[in-house]
Amino acid sequence: FGTHSHRDMEIVTYVVDGSLWHKDSKGNAEELGRGAIQFMSAGTGVSHSEENHGGEPLRFVQSWILPRKRGLKPSYGSASGFDRQDKWAYMVGDAGAAGEDAQVQIQQDLHMYATELSPTKCLDFDVREGRQAYVLVLEGDITVNKAQLSARDACEVKGPLKLDFAAGSEGAHVLLYEMALSSDGRADAVLP
Repeated sequence: FGTHSHRDMEIVTYVVDGSLWHKDSKGNAEELGRGAIQFMSAGTGVSHSEENHGGEPLRFVQSWILPRKRGLKPSYGSASGFDRQDKWAYMVGDAGAAGEDAQVQIQQDLHMYATELSPTKCLDFDVREGRQAYVLVLEGDITVNKAQLSARDACEVKGPLKLDFAAGSEGAHVLLYEMALSSDGRADAVLP
């Protein structure tokens, strides 16, 4: 994407494959690879570009999140090296929460996790009362509480609910977003 502007938005990008090059009007410039996160609080306004500088195809997931307050000072950062093999890597958290220890912190009540499960490995996640989660399968196949999901499938769940993940025969790469329960989600967001 060539140079373009944003304001009053928390933008989180997770690199699935390839190499993402970022450059912005605040002087930040860097290249990020598989499993890296970049975040930008657009706040009062920032211009940036994102490009594929590598020789391989680039795949990434970009999430746009409304900040809890408008007019914030723009900021940018990145993080990589998360240990996500057969466990949840806690990558993004709420900068306004007491004791927050996520490497990436945004201005909203949202928590983001990733895992790369080996074939047939299992993992769980508890969605608490008053919370909801959005699960996105990036690669492979997975069973979540008896629901079968494949690459590019997603589901929304409402707590309280324990999620049991079981990877298929080729493993699975999964993102999980956990946030406060909202009234604008899907009415049919129920897993077995």
